[in-house]
Amino acid sequence: CSFNTFLYEFLIYFSYQFFYHIHHMEPGNDTKILEFLLLGFSEEPELQPLIFGLFLFMYLITVFGNLLIILAVSSDSYLHTPMYFFLSNLSFVDICFTSTTIPKMLQNIRTQSKVLTYEGCITQMYFFILFAVLDVFLLTVMAYDRFVAICHPLHYMVIMNPQLCGLLVLVSWMMSALNSLLQSVMVLRLSFCTYMEIPHFFCEINQLIQLACSDMFLNEILMYFAAAILGGGSLTGILCSYSKIVSSIQRISSAQGKYKAFSTCASHLSVVSLFYCTCLGVYLSSAATHSSHSSAIASVMYTVVTPMLNPFIYSLRNKDIKRALERINRKAATCFITNCLCIFFALCTGFRLFY
Repeated sequence: CSFNTFLYEFLIYFSYQFFYHIHHMEPGNDTKILEFLLLGFSEEPELQPLIFGLFLFMYLITVFGNLLIILAVSSDSYLHTPMYFFLSNLSFVDICFTSTTIPKMLQNIRTQSKVLTYEGCITQMYFFILFAVLDVFLLTVMAYDRFVAICHPLHYMVIMNPQLCGLLVLVSWMMSALNSLLQSVMVLRLSFCTYMEIPHFFCEINQLIQLACSDMFLNEILMYFAAAILGGGSLTGILCSYSKIVSSIQRISSAQGKYKAFSTCASHLSVVSLFYCTCLGVYLSSAATHSSHSSAIASVMYTVVTPMLNPFIYSLRNKDIKRALERINRKAATCFITNCLCIFFALCTGFRLFY
């Protein structure tokens, strides 16, 4: 407990120092202007309403779908298990992940302004890295949860106790925040000149450091090192968990038992495949084409599409979530009918009293 308290205070202190540094220090000495221009997807005026409507629709679906998952898990006592605890955390992080980029892009389209301040750009980059890495960590923790559930079913509730589940989520938050702090502080040391156009719809760290006038060698080393250690390490953990899960399922004699064991992790495996395949596809395609515009379009897959599809994957392939959502719908319908009847009787009473 004392170690967790120390980590928490350490994180709070450096977060305060980081944001104080942003708002009370200017960038390097060579910086002439303190604003960036987010070029977005297209500069053609006739396409702006279409882009605005499309991304507003996807953002609302993402927020609404993930909020339904959180509501279903919190309202149904049957879902108060480690698997759904991690799922509700993943839904919350997906809402935050999408909210770091899409609202600002929608505001820029609506106001026809592409300007983003230096402080706003660094802050957006900080939270984007924070929630992106946290997404990866939570997917890894969920893979470990499925490994324990399938390979050690008799000891599942003993191993995945509430203290361990809370600790895993807490450590994931702290490691993500420390990595994001380090990446952002390293960007703060860079100097920027006059060319401040970012060919993206948000302040992506790789695009941002390419605009620097000063030496960015350390930034690139840190960025690729963090991607290899955090992303590669998490992917290795997921692959190891599923290799043991597959070998454990193969030892089950009945076909029904194999199907039941596999169905408990099918949704998570779908989400992991979607997230990692889109991420790898974005960066491999951008490395092959060297086109920033193509990279911006491709990055929509993991920044918007994946968080939007996660609730559908978990709700369509999970009977427990379906049942909880149906119960919520019945309660909402009952409340709506009750309120309508109350309003109707109140109007009738008032009508009689009036006449």
